[in-house]
Amino acid sequence: MDEITLSRLAELLPGLEPTCGGVRLVAVDGHAGAGKTTLAASLATELGGAPVVHMDDLATHREPFGWTTRLAEQVLAPLARGEPAVHATYDWTERRFRGTREIRPAPVVLLEGVGTGRAAVRPHLSLLLWLEVEPAIAHRRGLARDGEELAHFWTGWTRAEDAHFAADPSRPYADLLVHQTPLGYRAGPGPAARTAKARFEHPQ
Repeated sequence: MDEITLSRLAELLPGLEPTCGGVRLVAVDGHAGAGKTTLAASLATELGGAPVVHMDDLATHREPFGWTTRLAEQVLAPLARGEPAVHATYDWTERRFRGTREIRPAPVVLLEGVGTGRAAVRPHLSLLLWLEVEPAIAHRRGLARDGEELAHFWTGWTRAEDAHFAADPSRPYADLLVHQTPLGYRAGPGPAARTAKARFEHPQ
């Protein structure tokens, strides 16, 4: 499978086999600060406004990776039944859940965030994308985005992220690696490229 543009990827995704009721779940994973939110927004636009579930809405200060149950119960289960999902959203300033967000079933729903390709989520995915940015570069981008006043948060987060990926890596299971180039995003074969090729060539 050759490298493809984001628009071409968007054309191919609806042809994949649904894995959550009638929904094709596509994970956008990568290191914090890599630009996953921007990538997911761009892909959602190419898909005509696909819903995006942000793990930042489900994670907390105390449990940055303890969101799997909330994702399963509040998002995946309703979508699998063909129903709108309503999940709680975490307020990172007030350090508590506040408000909700609705995710309606759609042909493609994007899951965006660090660890969306984890073992507990992969059985529900149609495709796993990994945004290929070196950890040090992603870290610098994150600090530049959030400011030095959050440098202490980034120190703790980096330790948590490193521990998570050491125990439950995502990149080895990525169907496609996405690169940022001067000409835009390009998606090429990932470690699970054979799976991706089979999915695109033989959709159900």
